[in-house]
Amino acid sequence: MRKRIGILLALVVVLSLVLAACKQAAPETEVPTEAPTEAPTEEMPAEEPLKVAFIYIGQPGDLGWTYEHDRGRKMLEEELGDQVETIVVMDVPEGPDAEKAIRDVVQQGAKVVFATSFGYMDPMLTVAQEFPDVYFEHCSGYKTADNMATYFGRMYQPRYLSGLVAGSMTEANFIGYVAAHPIPEVIRGINAFTLGVRQVNPDAEVHVVWTNTWYDPVKEREAAEALLDEGADIIAQHQDTTEPQKAAQERGKLSIGYDSDMRQFVGDTVLTSPVWNWGVYYVKTVQDVLNGTWVTHQYWGGMADGVVALAELSPMVPDDVKQLVDQEEEKILSGEWDVFCGPIYDQNGELKVPEGECMSDADMLSMDWFVQGVVGTIPTQ
Repeated sequence: MRKRIGILLALVVVLSLVLAACKQAAPETEVPTEAPTEAPTEEMPAEEPLKVAFIYIGQPGDLGWTYEHDRGRKMLEEELGDQVETIVVMDVPEGPDAEKAIRDVVQQGAKVVFATSFGYMDPMLTVAQEFPDVYFEHCSGYKTADNMATYFGRMYQPRYLSGLVAGSMTEANFIGYVAAHPIPEVIRGINAFTLGVRQVNPDAEVHVVWTNTWYDPVKEREAAEALLDEGADIIAQHQDTTEPQKAAQERGKLSIGYDSDMRQFVGDTVLTSPVWNWGVYYVKTVQDVLNGTWVTHQYWGGMADGVVALAELSPMVPDDVKQLVDQEEEKILSGEWDVFCGPIYDQNGELKVPEGECMSDADMLSMDWFVQGVVGTIPTQ
């Protein structure tokens, strides 16, 4: 009897559980009358943009070296859109102080760092060795690592073309050159400019005054004024401001700019300017990082790449000089000729590059002597 009662109770319990389960289950065709308070599934997070940092020696301003690098940064943002996010650090002194600035941007998440001045080379190399998964790019230097490359442009090519203009238009045969620091980059530019001057005017001389600064409006103007006082009727320069150009204009003289098209800011007395277009390089390099194809390198692009160019010539430049510049530019663009091909003599008349030969990149990048036609000395650092 107890056995039958136990079986009966068990059946009752099982039936109750089944009925309860059926009551709680919603029919398959039932549609909720209210929206759920939470999303049923988590959305996949969007891919974060690649952080790209730029270390600047100064502030962009209206033109000049830093302005052109910043213009390249903006081109990078425009071309690659939400794939990249840029970080900018301005007014970073060259030397040991730069190490902290470079390390800071890496700690902020930068995966690509562009250091835009020669004196950042050793500090960048130190930081690059600490962060092997970050890509480091140094402008105008020569030291590399597996994750650190160098980049620069063959500015000597448009420098030479600007020399053709200056040599054709000087009446005094005295051209002044306000120069920054006595490093190969600046020396190479002076030499290329002078080769252009002497190509059309063997009697002209290029007189050099050093400021030992990259950006110092007062010193640059004073150097230009000293050259004008000595008899210069054209002022060229390797500096970051327009003060030498303004000083020449105020004396009724002519000038050659640099970095940016300085004619836009000073006027037609600026006959032309060798200019930079860094965006060409920045877009390609960051795209390589995004594609996973970046490898260490030493880039030195020329006019054919578009990273350097000669600004539009002033209306004051005669048509025959414009035609000459066009002809020489075409030779450079074709690759059939380059500026530092012989015969080239130094200041003392010694043959440095024989006819039929051209200087190697290594020799140009380490240039420490002046060509014939330059008046001045190279200080030892």
